[in-house]
Amino acid sequence: MSAEIFDDRRCLLGEGPLWHPERGQLFWFDILGAKMLSRDGEGPRVWEIGEMASAAGWVDAQTLVISTETGLRRFDIATGAHEPLVRIEDRNTVTRSNDGRADPMGGFWVSTMGKALERGAGSIYRYFEGVVEPLFRDITVPNAICFTPDGRRAYFADTPTSRILTVALDAQGWPAEAPEIFVDLKEEGLKPDGAVLDIEGGLWNAQWSAGRVARYDREGRFDRAIAVPGRFSTCPAFGGPDLESLFVTSAQEGESDPAQGCTFRVEAGVAGLSEARVRLV
Repeated sequence: MSAEIFDDRRCLLGEGPLWHPERGQLFWFDILGAKMLSRDGEGPRVWEIGEMASAAGWVDAQTLVISTETGLRRFDIATGAHEPLVRIEDRNTVTRSNDGRADPMGGFWVSTMGKALERGAGSIYRYFEGVVEPLFRDITVPNAICFTPDGRRAYFADTPTSRILTVALDAQGWPAEAPEIFVDLKEEGLKPDGAVLDIEGGLWNAQWSAGRVARYDREGRFDRAIAVPGRFSTCPAFGGPDLESLFVTSAQEGESDPAQGCTFRVEAGVAGLSEARVRLV
């Protein structure tokens, strides 16, 4: 399996790929460029957000929820107009949003982190039925937010710790117990970034500065890895007509290689899960 360039626009910090299941369209972000990108039947598209933005969930065929450095915003795809949905750390100039994903119950998890990687400045929040609540605090670079299909288990990571954690969720999608270690990558010197699950329960994790996306089975055992040209791979997303294409964002991170910062596509050999819809009140 070899990755190809899906979109050659170089993001300073590409992140948050989302395959919209109703539109059959990939959206992603350049966090430092403060913009959202996509491709449709007419070619490449870009929306200037006006502040750093990093992740999205879908509401319907025309509406997204996007996370920005001041909170969640309701975004109209056709017009590019967006308005505040809920404020998150909007008065904290130290932090910005980072990873995010909708859970199967219709909630949206979003993380924050220090713009200068300040230790322990980040948190993970959940937006559900119009209310946002903090879930986990004192995280440096929260990443890898993803969920089992039944919504009863979540995964997340603090990238500098080299650990991916897992936590059981209750019937409403709230943490039911303390997180525990799912995968420990310290001995390998790997840094877990964004992640997504496939239909078999395998977790695909982009690993910062390793130029790869690695798959771990339900028990946290390494299965295989796919190399991507972008050494600083950031986050994977399943998409395409059969959800068997794996799209991977990346960051330039000062690299002069023209592949760095591009968005890639590779056939994963297994189908992914359709992204859950975000429920708005």
